[in-house]
Amino acid sequence: MSRPQPVRRPAKGPGGPARGLRRLAASALGVLALTAGLLAAGPPATAASLTQVTGFGSNPGNLSMYAYVPDALPTGAPLVLALHGCTQSAGDYHAHSGWATLADRYGFAVVYPQTNADNNANSCFNWFEAGDSARGRGEALSIKQMADKAVEQYGSDPGRVHITGLSAGGGMTANMLAAYPDVFAGGAIASGLPARCAETLTAAYTCMYSPPDRTPAQWGDLVRSAAPAGTTSWPRVAIWQGTADTTVRPANATELRDQWTNAWGVGQTPSRTRSLTGGTTGTTYDDPTGRPAVEVYAVSGMAHGLAVDPGGGAEQCGATGTYYLDTICSSYHTARFWGLDGDGGESPDGPPAPARPAVTATTDTTVSLTWEAVAEAASYHVHRDGTRVGTTTATHYTDTGLAPGTTHGYTVAAVDSAGTVGSPSAAVTATTTGSPPTCHTASNYAHTVAGRAYVSGGHTYAAGSGQPMGLWNTFTVHTLLETSPGHYVIADSGCPA
Repeated sequence: MSRPQPVRRPAKGPGGPARGLRRLAASALGVLALTAGLLAAGPPATAASLTQVTGFGSNPGNLSMYAYVPDALPTGAPLVLALHGCTQSAGDYHAHSGWATLADRYGFAVVYPQTNADNNANSCFNWFEAGDSARGRGEALSIKQMADKAVEQYGSDPGRVHITGLSAGGGMTANMLAAYPDVFAGGAIASGLPARCAETLTAAYTCMYSPPDRTPAQWGDLVRSAAPAGTTSWPRVAIWQGTADTTVRPANATELRDQWTNAWGVGQTPSRTRSLTGGTTGTTYDDPTGRPAVEVYAVSGMAHGLAVDPGGGAEQCGATGTYYLDTICSSYHTARFWGLDGDGGESPDGPPAPARPAVTATTDTTVSLTWEAVAEAASYHVHRDGTRVGTTTATHYTDTGLAPGTTHGYTVAAVDSAGTVGSPSAAVTATTTGSPPTCHTASNYAHTVAGRAYVSGGHTYAAGSGQPMGLWNTFTVHTLLETSPGHYVIADSGCPA
């Protein structure tokens, strides 16, 4: 591979001002590049066509904006931004990715940002350059300005703006989701890289071939540090990866999963796994309300590229070509994950959500629930506060072992005979009877004076449980939890809320 060459942007590039000399990835990032000249027509639009849009802002990234807007698109429709891979173009991605077909079917606009050889010798989005991938800078700001322009010009719903990208476009998509969580409701990263995995060309190679094995918290911190301070709401993220990809190694999908589940505050244990067409395994990680927050789609045997599935079937879309691989229509499943089909983005491949969940009884330590039967259900999963606590074949369930006076949220999801878990029900809230447990932190002497402990032979013991607390003095301090009237246990590791 040749070394990267600096490229001077023209005095005034397409749609933007000069940016001067900068280090750009040339042949070295060609490994991540997709081959050029792929302009074969995909499924034609019903009436609309791909159109260049100018005047979308200061455009510090020197990008071009193209849009596909179905005829008679109503105001308040969703918006999708789709980022091409290296050496590709907006027209190429429009022709092959399947997004035009879905825009016609479901009713939304698609914006295709396009970079060029003046920015990068291989026309890659510069996902590995801090000056192009951080909030308010370079290409990232240009892409954000395109979203703003589309919302204004097409009347798109600013709360339903989504972004997706392939390869280098996928790396830029991850950075956009981290930098602008206030702009994007969802994202999809196809054969891409974790957000802020690299800020130099050398680090880009490391990410592509052997991504750093950071902890979920470390990956999540990179997202949180890129976002505006105080951000608590994150985009829903789909991750697509071929298991035979030797350009962007499959380990990147694992690191992406760790990054975005941590950002959402959920663990890395799947909520459910299902098999799809094209040898694809879909793994879902729910948020605390039971809605999918992160989904990982592993396409068995697929090399580097975007998964497409040409044809006229309900789940088919896209056109094959170099790095557009005939396996499964990733754009279709991504659109449904985001809820662009009107299904709310909640596990579209499983049974419907149980209707009318209700709390039927509570005690100091139990909550009893009921719901309406789902015809396709073989069983039901019951979640308390976002964690599955039980499975039943009945349409009722009693949750046990709870603390008095505590409040919990419950959802129920149907499971079909193949093990596919459907959409969660609406949440219901229940509060157990009795007084909530209380904690007291004090010295052993103070605990005995207050009646929470007693003294025997110069040593202190917790009232009720009899747990030893050490010498009776004013220096030894413990936290005691009252689990029932007059019964205390040591809770030095932390008092439950």
